[in-house]
Amino acid sequence: MCALVGSTLAQIRNGPMTDAIDVAKKVLVADDEENIRRVLDTRLKMLGYDVTLACSGQEAIELFRQVEPDVVVLDVMMPELDGFAVCERLRAQSEVPIILLTALGDVADRVTGLQLGADDYIVKPFSPKELEARIRCVLRRATTQTGSSALGGVSAGRPVQVGDLRIDLNRRQVFRGDERIRLTGMEFNMLELLMSRSGQAISRMDMLEEVWGYRPERSADNRVVDVHISRLRAKLELDPENPELILTARGMGYLFQRLTAPVVASPA
Repeated sequence: MCALVGSTLAQIRNGPMTDAIDVAKKVLVADDEENIRRVLDTRLKMLGYDVTLACSGQEAIELFRQVEPDVVVLDVMMPELDGFAVCERLRAQSEVPIILLTALGDVADRVTGLQLGADDYIVKPFSPKELEARIRCVLRRATTQTGSSALGGVSAGRPVQVGDLRIDLNRRQVFRGDERIRLTGMEFNMLELLMSRSGQAISRMDMLEEVWGYRPERSADNRVVDVHISRLRAKLELDPENPELILTARGMGYLFQRLTAPVVASPA
């Protein structure tokens, strides 16, 4: 553990700084290593972020309620209440972007975090440039509103009816009947990307680049896409085991059912 922390700290201290952000965003960093908290606090504040630090999982939950951060950077390996448990509790009450910091080498352990609702993960030791880029990306993607869409010329200003779903691209909301289906910002961006190219297969690599803002360096990175697709299907499909909306393109990636003439939904 000490060697890992030392390596991480060296990269954090020596990594190049990126441009400062235009508008201050609140970042909650939870890590039980004091040195990592201190260095991340310094670096992120220099970039213009409003940083809150937690040294345990329980403190992270308490501070989350007080601070209402825009993004959470969450270490997995914390005593008593680990990052997985914290992630699950936060996701039950909020759609805030969550980035996991994990020293776990098993891909299955990383996937666990994504299945619990994390938007992305970074493997320790990590470079500060990568963490800063991931924070920027999830913040931007979680709040991006396109204002228009390439859905057969249908404006994003009007909801689109797809089967029994009403998808409001402008308000970034999905409904089945009167019930709202809650999607995280990253999940909605995936849905929007798939719909904008309905009937066309999109590779995992392209989805990572367009939604998460980076190209995969490891084959395991593709699991980020797979898990998010699984989560989308669980929320949107009537039978997730036999999907009709989000289909698998064998050997390529995924595609949304072809929308030849999307139906504009009646106002709710």
